[in-house]
Amino acid sequence: MTKRKLLTALAVSSFFISITFYACNSESSQKNSDLVDYNFQIRPILSDRCFQCHGPDANKREADLRLDTPEGAYAALKENPEAHALVKGKPQLSEAFLRMTTSDSTLRMPPIESNLKLTEEEINLIKKWIDQGAEYKPHWAFIAPQKNDLPEADEDWVKNEIDHFAYAKMRAQGLNPNEEASKEALLKRVTLDLTGLLPTLEEQDAFINDESEDAYEKVVDRLLKSKHYGEKMALPWLDLARYADSHGYQDDGLRTMWPWRDWVIHAFNENYSYQKFVTWQLAGDQIKNSNKESLLATGFNRNHKITQEGGVIDEEYRIEYVTDRTNTFGKGLLALTFECAHCHDHKYDPISQKDYYSTFAFFNQVPEKGLFGTIDASFADPPNMKITDEDVQSILKFVNKKDSADMAVMVMKDSSITRPTYLLERGNYDAHGEAVGFALPESIMAFDTSKYPKNRLGLSQWLFDQENPLTARVFVNRLWEQFYGQGIVKTTGDFGMQGDLPTHPELLDWLAVDFMENDWDIKAMVKKMVMSATYRQSSDITEKHLKTDPENLWLARTSRIRVAAEHVRDVVLHSSGLLNLEIGGPSVKPYQPEGIWEVATSGRGLLAKYVQDHGEDLYRRGMYVFIKRTVPPPSMLIFDASNRDQCEVRRLRTNTPLQALSMLNDPTVQEASRVLAEKLVTQKNDVENKLDLAFRKIICRTPKSDELEVLLDYYEQERKYFKENPDKAKALLNIGEYKAVSARPVSETAAMMHTIQLIYNLEEALMRI
Repeated sequence: MTKRKLLTALAVSSFFISITFYACNSESSQKNSDLVDYNFQIRPILSDRCFQCHGPDANKREADLRLDTPEGAYAALKENPEAHALVKGKPQLSEAFLRMTTSDSTLRMPPIESNLKLTEEEINLIKKWIDQGAEYKPHWAFIAPQKNDLPEADEDWVKNEIDHFAYAKMRAQGLNPNEEASKEALLKRVTLDLTGLLPTLEEQDAFINDESEDAYEKVVDRLLKSKHYGEKMALPWLDLARYADSHGYQDDGLRTMWPWRDWVIHAFNENYSYQKFVTWQLAGDQIKNSNKESLLATGFNRNHKITQEGGVIDEEYRIEYVTDRTNTFGKGLLALTFECAHCHDHKYDPISQKDYYSTFAFFNQVPEKGLFGTIDASFADPPNMKITDEDVQSILKFVNKKDSADMAVMVMKDSSITRPTYLLERGNYDAHGEAVGFALPESIMAFDTSKYPKNRLGLSQWLFDQENPLTARVFVNRLWEQFYGQGIVKTTGDFGMQGDLPTHPELLDWLAVDFMENDWDIKAMVKKMVMSATYRQSSDITEKHLKTDPENLWLARTSRIRVAAEHVRDVVLHSSGLLNLEIGGPSVKPYQPEGIWEVATSGRGLLAKYVQDHGEDLYRRGMYVFIKRTVPPPSMLIFDASNRDQCEVRRLRTNTPLQALSMLNDPTVQEASRVLAEKLVTQKNDVENKLDLAFRKIICRTPKSDELEVLLDYYEQERKYFKENPDKAKALLNIGEYKAVSARPVSETAAMMHTIQLIYNLEEALMRI
């Protein structure tokens, strides 16, 4: 069978398409394009239909049969020593295959009551795999990445190595790359992606008028040097690190962790290597020559919820904190569902409960209690560090400290005596099983105690060992999601058996190795991604795109992405000229509906009632809005922001009527519309020019003639209405605390305000296209 016929035969299933391409591009498949690949064709089937009962979890294993390991699959069956689940080359003697194909419903696997079944195509694929020797391989994510040769591509199109891989995949699907996006769209895209802000009119004019070959690269370099780059890059990390401004649980008291957020922004702006960035957060207190900056970085592991409720059992909640740190490490840095092994062996991935608690041991040495003080007694439970004015003037210059009082921030510190760690039966805090040491799952990479110290610093060294198969892959995949809308592995937080397969596995491996070879340089990797021809394509969608690749898996265009919740606020404030561009500092409390905090509180503490800020603090960026865990900012939740309750590596993107209502009625949007309208109506030019200017500020391109005509018609309708209803115009122009322009034509300003609101509600206003 030729490669083309094979692809045609499998085109009925996008699942089979994605997994077959990897096999066809592997070295073994080049020798025989008909060879079935276990990792990308067979394991997903077995994992989904078989591993729950015949997988890693010994407590749930049926018939003492394992199909997730070759030893288990080839072994004699316990109930019939003459039989074997799998016999290499002989499906007719393989009991597992016979049970999959039997007509006897009482014997068929998976059982009918499981509501799982195998398709005819899947059965044929398994049969072919057994015929070919039923070869097992380690899970693809647990094999160290290697650089493959670059696939052939159109040299007139490619800009860098990324494009070779993308081009080969899209052409295999019969797709051609889109044309490069217009200069206006490209500037808006890369500015949003690297700073979370819109390009100014001056920046738009400069780029459009720059005809040099390196015009785009100059823009990228400028944005990478921007102080706002660190803010944009920090936001996804705050989700991962579950950063919030309150402790959580019922009382949900105030905490002071914002200096750690300032450090994250600083680290991205200074381009700390990913190795340094993560090592300091995991073990900044244990590195050689540690100081207050590296100690502050360890606040990463104290961002979890902390109880301040009386009557709690200290040990129960202390275990909760260590559990959170362990789960965050597994999901955030390894993209594995470690939490599934908290109470029992993992049902799908080779992570035993003992593996879980051996990892748990690294985070179990902090001298902390379940309950330290009352709701307002401690804004930073010990261990903590003090930050003084002297610190801010010397080593912590990036901390935006606004008053002279010392403040405390929670950090990591291990006890002088090693606390024993036990496997907890069923995950119960007081059900001690066997004692465990410091270790990590050998399925990933063994923790060599002769090579690594048995502490969090050793954990970091293990994480950044060149042989670790996950660390680099996981981070470059997360970066890819930021700039392309979806990870090469769609399940950003799950590289395990139940996670999605990579669409471009060779590209993912190439990027991971390149990242390590370049000393984990984040800015270099970001630049490589946004400089590629793949990134620069237009987002225009053709009928062929919709028919062949509606999800844009094969990257023959750029995906249209709605900006993050925090950047919705940023876009509105920035385009209106209201945005306070200050970096860092304490979180702020902007406009919010009355009574929301009050109905969801214990009634105690400083956060019992919402006290709104005023002045410049009303116009800070979205990432600085105060997050109370039990009552997150409602305007943010509407646009899918994280509530920061636990580690989150991938936000969902929804489109709901509430989002449209928010853009129409949110006081921040209305105030921004008013302020921009006041600025425009006082300018000495005609209405058409004013609307053209507003459109360019918000949409970042010149409006088409028909678009401008619609806006002019709407403006005239509104102007006539407000001229007949001056009281309504005056009421509208009183929205918001920003001081109004005194000399303003009322009806014209109100009409312009509504027209600007209309522009803010266009799809392009909140879309990165």
